[in-house]
Amino acid sequence: MWVSVTLETDAAHAEAFSDALLAAGAISVSVEDALAGTERETPQFGEPGSPTTPLWEDSRIVALFEPGENLMGRIADAVADAGIKDLPELSLDEVAEQDWVRLTQSQFEPIRISGRLWIVPSWHVAPDPMAINLELDPGLAFGTGSHPTTRLCLEWLEQAIQPGASLLDYGCGSGILGIAALKLGAADVLGIDIDKAALTAAADNAARNHVALRLAHSRDVLTETFDLVVANILTNPLMLLAPLLTARVKPGGRLALSGVLEAQANQVIAAYAPFLSLHVGAVHEGWVRLEGTC
Repeated sequence: MWVSVTLETDAAHAEAFSDALLAAGAISVSVEDALAGTERETPQFGEPGSPTTPLWEDSRIVALFEPGENLMGRIADAVADAGIKDLPELSLDEVAEQDWVRLTQSQFEPIRISGRLWIVPSWHVAPDPMAINLELDPGLAFGTGSHPTTRLCLEWLEQAIQPGASLLDYGCGSGILGIAALKLGAADVLGIDIDKAALTAAADNAARNHVALRLAHSRDVLTETFDLVVANILTNPLMLLAPLLTARVKPGGRLALSGVLEAQANQVIAAYAPFLSLHVGAVHEGWVRLEGTC
């Protein structure tokens, strides 16, 4: 049994208050928009990875504590340490002990991409044993297959991969796209990421799927060219990477980009215009897949 403590403060004190609660023994602390669900709700992100506000002016702090003596005293000390004059109104709720691993896993179900391609979390049995099943444990890396941009890339790979093809997956995350390419018939796939945790997750997932996925860090020198290049990142880094990614596509090869909102498509197309002509290949839930041929 744990105790959940909920209090409200302003943006100026939210970070210091969170740190003070952790110092007072909180197991975890989260900061939320106190006005979420109302007309005054404030979006925190314009797109994934792009903060537009410095936390919410009306912030709700939720801290989880083990039951213990003088909990109210420790909370009062945290309030003082954060520079807050008066103890805010708070609520205390008991949180029953649960199997958190099982609860988290229950959020991820097998995903059907097409008639022959499924994504199956490692703790599930494949619904269709005769399909191409990508057994996946996302770990700490992006890429469970549930995001529209991942689906857009998987659909492209399914129709673009020819037996023996080579592929570069730039920003490989969990390795899902590279693993799919190998299972679809690619002969050589290189996954690159800036995050060591992503590379570890990708290596584990490749081993789980019994495929030989090559992996490298983005700081490593890259001179190879590939039949296919795919990058599922975000608009700003994709625009900066235009010279690098297009240079890695063989003559006659194909490039696919995702992680781009529909309203941002023209920006990315313009950034790649000096190197390669791109067009919108598909749209899903407001996200686009851009495609081009060298």
